[in-house]
Amino acid sequence: MGSISIIKAGVSEIDLVAPLFNAYRIFYGQPSDLEGAKEFLMDRLTNQESIIFLAVEEGIPLGFTQLYTTFSSVSMQPFYILNDLFVVPKARKKGVGEQLLNQAKILCQANDYKGVALETAVDNPAQKLYERLGWQKDQGFFHYFWMNEM
Repeated sequence: MGSISIIKAGVSEIDLVAPLFNAYRIFYGQPSDLEGAKEFLMDRLTNQESIIFLAVEEGIPLGFTQLYTTFSSVSMQPFYILNDLFVVPKARKKGVGEQLLNQAKILCQANDYKGVALETAVDNPAQKLYERLGWQKDQGFFHYFWMNEM
């Protein structure tokens, strides 16, 4: 692999990010919807609701991460939720995910935010990477989710 660059994606990079986002959703059992992916990402970026970092090598997208801002009422501080992280299969185990995760940490430090939260499946092998890079597994809280059955 050549030199990998991490860029902050904007509207002009939607066509590079959308296929990765679509593949990410497929990985999690959702049907393919490239146009829906483009629309969703366009809405997030134009409304300044998320930050997307894109890993590229010679103009070819290799992976992305998407972060959302939220707040801790207890500490009265903002923090990021690293909601999405995806690396194309051919680029896995080559440092792409690590570079994307580190970029999220750099953004957090630059903005003086409390931290970066993420959640993952209990069987996700990326847990080792998260822990190696300083994420700590939450042992004290359960996560619940209420589903609106429309």
